[in-house]
Amino acid sequence: MKTNYQIIMENIINNLNNKPRLLLHACCGVCSSSVLEKLIPYFDITILYYNPNIYPKEEYDKRLNTLKELIKKAKVNITVKEIGYENEKFENISKDLEDEKEGGERCTKCFYLRLEETAKLAKSEKYDYFCTTLSVSPYKDSQKLNKIGKVLEEKYNINYLYSDFKKKEGYKRSNELSKKYNLYRQNYCGCKYSLNEILEKQK
Repeated sequence: MKTNYQIIMENIINNLNNKPRLLLHACCGVCSSSVLEKLIPYFDITILYYNPNIYPKEEYDKRLNTLKELIKKAKVNITVKEIGYENEKFENISKDLEDEKEGGERCTKCFYLRLEETAKLAKSEKYDYFCTTLSVSPYKDSQKLNKIGKVLEEKYNINYLYSDFKKKEGYKRSNELSKKYNLYRQNYCGCKYSLNEILEKQK
């Protein structure tokens, strides 16, 4: 039976006594929109843009700029941290997995890479929680993401905010907000392998 991480998140939020600091990994502006709307009332949020999978560098920059555009247009007081473009780290974890379809082992390793960097930074900078916007997408496995979060929570002794942001029409709301703010919407997940998949389908 699948775990309902939306309910787990609601239980966590309902038992908060103050506004804890949350380091939120964000993949792009569109996915961040509804997640921020949902979490801002309960957390003091800093966004971490760490996405070494994104290809090419121009696309990486475009998604980062769209994220900053969202923050400006939504008029929220949130800082965006960026570690930098470390595409070689993604290439290293992708070795021998180049032919995997989206959603396979390569994606699992990519999730782990990005979430681990978030957990490490959250621990070193004394955040109360870490989390990711990735589960808002219907193409991302929330069961897998939250299991990775649990592993890293225990490894780094830092609270993971269990969540499934696509629930309660979270994905639909992200589409509505992206239209409202006229945000750039990408048509592939991010890495060169997912880009190639899309190009093949278009042929």
